[in-house]
Amino acid sequence: MTTLLEEFARTGVARLWAEDADLAELLAAEYRRQRDELCLVASSSVAHPSVLAAQATVADNLTTEGYPGRRYHGGCAYADEIERLAVLRCRALFGARYANVQPYSGSMANNVVLFSLLAPGDTVLSLDLAAGGHLSHGARAAASGKFFRVVPYGVGPDGHIDYASVRALAERERPRIVIAGASSYPRTIDFDRFREIADAVDALLLADISHISGLVATGLHPSPIDAAHVTTTSTYKQLGGPRGGLILSGRDHERPVGHRGTPLGAAIDHAVFPFFQGTPSIGSIAAKARALALAAEPEFARWTRRVAATAQELARGLAERGLTLVTGGTDNHIVLVDLTATGVTGAAAQTALERCGIVVNKNMIPGDRRPPLLSSGLRLGTNVTALRGIAGPDVAECADLVADVVTALSAGGGGTLAPDVRATVAQRVATLTKRFPIPYYPA
Repeated sequence: MTTLLEEFARTGVARLWAEDADLAELLAAEYRRQRDELCLVASSSVAHPSVLAAQATVADNLTTEGYPGRRYHGGCAYADEIERLAVLRCRALFGARYANVQPYSGSMANNVVLFSLLAPGDTVLSLDLAAGGHLSHGARAAASGKFFRVVPYGVGPDGHIDYASVRALAERERPRIVIAGASSYPRTIDFDRFREIADAVDALLLADISHISGLVATGLHPSPIDAAHVTTTSTYKQLGGPRGGLILSGRDHERPVGHRGTPLGAAIDHAVFPFFQGTPSIGSIAAKARALALAAEPEFARWTRRVAATAQELARGLAERGLTLVTGGTDNHIVLVDLTATGVTGAAAQTALERCGIVVNKNMIPGDRRPPLLSSGLRLGTNVTALRGIAGPDVAECADLVADVVTALSAGGGGTLAPDVRATVAQRVATLTKRFPIPYYPA
């Protein structure tokens, strides 16, 4: 069977190059870009080749509407086993009692939960976008922000979540769902405190761990599985999986919900299919199963420890260079830089850094007066640098590279980066990435 799968993959690659060289070259160029540039994007990780191989198989030729043993089409015997395997691995990794592995994305997983458990106009309490929240948690630009009454909670002057203020807000607004989770919050989230708040107002608690799922899986961040009624995550940000989402539940998976008293897990299953999605991608589910197996291995835990340790080293290095950090540091893999004092926008810094071979993302900061496409911050993360093996003095070098670009921009009035600075930083980046290649990407 190994020979059969290898021959199938070789045939596909050969025909791609022979029949569509334009597309093949673009894919090869993206490979080289990832190999040669320094990725400090907090929402990125690198999928293992076996994960990508599992995704790119004949499994996606199937139409598989429904669930294992309850499909609407024939020919699904092996697809059923693939999905059952993914569910078992998901539950085992996170200590959950329920898992749905079909969501196309983490955002879709959040929408499934909100639209299955709420009625239009119901109140949702979630972290404000500028304070580190996510679009799918009820931002005005998202569907959830249009169908539900979303009340945002923020952070205190120190950038930390003020749980007493969140509770007071919940008691005043009486939400049906409280969302605990973030896309740019660099500190530990106290899911038990959030459950206390939700229980006090008879609300459900949704925990979104998309950015910290690897840390949760390996015990480096407290797990919400039994604290929250429902937990969601994407599978590519820190699990090294394909683009996709997961929905999990612990002790509350059989809790009656809605006027019919449907068990929570059953209500979510019905919302995934047929309410939101049609046939799932069995190739993606196979890739999720493979990623979940890898996440259960000791090497994954060693990697997440490096992720957390190098994030603290990166934060120290940036602070030592005079950059301001939201909350003053990090408890996870995210380092959020406040550029306000430099006069440089997040957009300008992101563009200048990318031209030097460093990939980051502009990001809003608490109280940001600039719009999202400009922003006043940078969000950095260490998932990929930890995979490369960058540690110790070389993390300090990463901090210096970022600080050198920001400092040069600030000195120049926040505009264009001087050519000599760009050339020097780009050369240092090239040297660093050659010394620490991505282990799955041969030169």
